[in-house]
Order: sequence, then structure tokens, then C-alpha cells
Amino acid sequence: MSSHYIHGTSAEEQQRLTRLNGLLNEASLREAALAAGERVIDFGAGLGQYTRAMARVTGTRVVGIERSEAQIGEALAQASRAGEAALLDLRQGSVDTPPLEDAEWASFDVAHARFVLEHVPDPLTVVRTMVRAVRPGGRIILADDDHDVLRLWPEPPGLATVWQAYQRSYDRLGNDPIVGRRLVQLLHQAGAQPRRNTWIFFGACAGHADFEAFVVNLAGVIRGAMDAIVAAGVPRDIALAAVDALGPWSQRPDAAIWFAMAWAEGVRR
Repeated sequence: MSSHYIHGTSAEEQQRLTRLNGLLNEASLREAALAAGERVIDFGAGLGQYTRAMARVTGTRVVGIERSEAQIGEALAQASRAGEAALLDLRQGSVDTPPLEDAEWASFDVAHARFVLEHVPDPLTVVRTMVRAVRPGGRIILADDDHDVLRLWPEPPGLATVWQAYQRSYDRLGNDPIVGRRLVQLLHQAGAQPRRNTWIFFGACAGHADFEAFVVNLAGVIRGAMDAIVAAGVPRDIALAAVDALGPWSQRPDAAIWFAMAWAEGVRR
């Protein structure tokens, strides 16, 4: 199965993802409620920041599956600089056919995937693979986007048109921009018992210490997908103007970003 990550692996995108982890990881760990000693496998480990965060909680090395050699290289570099290289067992491979030894299947306590299912054409196959990776009673944790829930208010000029085109770019690649609302269904279809679902809020308002970081992340998402947005029908100058408008908009005292990451958990029967 070929995945399509429209943002690429440039240095700018790696920096955005690093900042994104800083905004999300604490809340994600709180929902995961990992226990000391649990064995975790992270599907789509990316730059490994959250993979390392899970390892710090469990006290055990976490297996991370990542297809991009560039991402793995940066993940190992970041882990080494942090003195945490021993926390990672990064393996290059696809999330639907992860490089696991025979004895490793059905051995993990937790299988985790975040921002993965929206970028693959067959998310059910990935979730079924995650179910196979955990022991009976083991947990499968899915966290992903439903891009249709994004709201900015007051609405910045041109943003709605650009965001709609961004979502259409997913369809053009055979991916699903609203997969977040399907997570519980995917767990059920994969043979797991859905147990819990929630939202992890991802937003802020003017006056909040992290507001600028959220605006920068949104601008980075759009810039990173600019070619796909243009291909979906928005002229480049219009799309760039919408990004530029975020700067003055963010200075409004009443500006707010409302978004949330869908989160669901199931257990292997």
C-alpha cells in the first residue's frame, strides 16, 4: 500500500512537526494512560518525539515503524541530541506490512497511530495490522484528523476556500481528510472492541501563550500543501494571500482557532 503524505519531508516540515509535537504530546499521553512496563509499537513514528515520550512513561524501548528514511534520520539525530537514543527501536517499513519478527506479532501491549490513517488509501488494513500486533486484551490507540471541524473566528479572509481545497487534495490522492470521525468504526471493522473515544482539543485564542504557535502551525500546513491546494483549483496567489492574512488576523484581540484531534481506543478480543 502506497501512502501519500502531501507535506513532504523538507527541513521546514520537520520543524513544523517538531513544534506540533510540543503542542500535542502532553494531552496525548494523558489520554493514552500508559503504564510502566508496557510494550508499545508506534505505527508511523515520524520524527519520533511522541515515540520517545511514550518510552519515557513506560520505561521500555518503543518500536517505531516509519517508511521515510529522511524522517528516521532526523528522528535518530533528535534522540541522540536529547540523550534518548536508547528509547527508540526505529524500523523502516510500511505501516500495513511492518518489519516484525514472527515472535513479535501478538506480543505488544499497545499499538498506537497518530496522523497516519488520513494519509493511506486503505486505513482498515493498517488498523487490522495494529490489532494483529497486540496481545489479546492489548490496546489499539488511533488519533487522527477530521479536517472539516476546523473553525477560525472571526473568519480570516479567503481561508475557507483554501481549506476546502486542502481537503479536496486528500480525495485526489485517494486519502480521507475526515477519517477522524471513522476511528471507532475502523476499530470495529478490524475486529477490535471499541472502548472509548474523545477529542484532544487543538486550538487557542488571542491572549493564550500558545496562540502564535497554533497560527504558525496552520500557516505551515497550508504552505506545505500549496502545490496540492493549487492543483485542487485555488490560484496560487489567492492561496498565498490567505496565508498572509493570518498574520494580521492573529493580532485581533478576539481571534480564536477551534480544532480537535479525534481519538479512539479499542482492545483486541
